[in-house]
Amino acid sequence: MKKILVMEDEANIRSFVVINLKRSGYEPIEASTGEEAMAQIQTNPDICMALLDVMLPDIDGFEVCRRIRATGSKMGIIMLSAKSQEIDKVTGLMMGADDYVTKPFSPAELTARVDALYRRLNPEESDNSGVEITSGPFVLNVRNRTLEKNGTRLKLTQIEYLLMKLFMENPGKAMSREEILHAVWGYDFAGELKTVDVNMRRLRIKIEKDPTDPEYLTTVWGYGYKWGY
Repeated sequence: MKKILVMEDEANIRSFVVINLKRSGYEPIEASTGEEAMAQIQTNPDICMALLDVMLPDIDGFEVCRRIRATGSKMGIIMLSAKSQEIDKVTGLMMGADDYVTKPFSPAELTARVDALYRRLNPEESDNSGVEITSGPFVLNVRNRTLEKNGTRLKLTQIEYLLMKLFMENPGKAMSREEILHAVWGYDFAGELKTVDVNMRRLRIKIEKDPTDPEYLTTVWGYGYKWGY
């Protein structure tokens, strides 16, 4: 079964989400607080995705997301919130979330977002598994889905790995934000182009010596980005 953590303090919303996830073939693990969510993750290390409500009575969803990523976990994370302001979306993505769904949402919308993220994070193995892609100080292992810089392993989310794979397979090619969004998030992704920019900002913090003056992931102004090494 595909285990998914559902962290939501409102019992009626949590029950509604759980019922629909079960109908779609997932095994929901419930949590009503941030502390309970972290305990469930320790008890169920095979959780592959998490739905995190932002507003909680103890630890907010942003902090839970940060703690999950601090452990090196690559599980898919979708933030759930009644907030729709731009800053809240950016905050969630910068903390390591993969997607952001604003309440109220329909069962079909949420399930579609969960399914899309699951497909992105669990692609079918291809014949090139085990291949290493090398570019300058970076080595990307396609089989293990890991990245090293000068021999040091960098902690990436699965979305960040997919971004690195896209760029390292296309060195010197300028790619538009739309092209990046479709390649990494899929054509069925209902999010915004801003998602690309926020994830690029987060990725630069991890791989660049000076994220404000990037050497590798460079900006093509008014268009998109390219792997400039």
